[in-house]
Amino acid sequence: MAVPPPAPTPKPALRRALRAARAACPTRAVPPPSPFVSRLRPGLIVASYHPVGGEADPAALVAAARDAGCAMALPHVIDRETPLRFLQWDGGALSAGPFGLSQPASIAQEVPPDIILTPLVGFDRRGNRLGQGAGHYDRAFAAYPAAWRIGIALSVQEVEALTPDPWDVPLHAVATEKEWIVP
Repeated sequence: MAVPPPAPTPKPALRRALRAARAACPTRAVPPPSPFVSRLRPGLIVASYHPVGGEADPAALVAAARDAGCAMALPHVIDRETPLRFLQWDGGALSAGPFGLSQPASIAQEVPPDIILTPLVGFDRRGNRLGQGAGHYDRAFAAYPAAWRIGIALSVQEVEALTPDPWDVPLHAVATEKEWIVP
């Protein structure tokens, strides 16, 4: 008699396990991969994020985008239900937001991103991602379908396979401290 495969780990338990693995990782920095740098052009709008809770740090990718003449944006979150907006960010001071976020003031100009650097809780090599669970990036991806979606994570956050929900939009690539992964 064949043994059935194990049931998938429920998302809350998987998030806890992946956050713990991320917290135990000695590095947070993700270097800018050459495929990312080669795509940068003056005038592109790159949406990044200010890391919280041990998230992988995209600072080197932000620096590469700035050096290439790209404009920067950061997410602005109001609550769990309201879709996030990407607001222009010149590198200056940030305001305190919900969930421990640092974000531009609500009066900053909303801009449509060409590239979205996305913090991940987990990912697989098929471009599936596990986020915080509020659906902010799922809705942002739907609002900006032409944007290049790049997950930013540490290699310890990789899982063999994630089962996407019907509303999930896959990533175009994932950058970790070790490699550039294209599904």
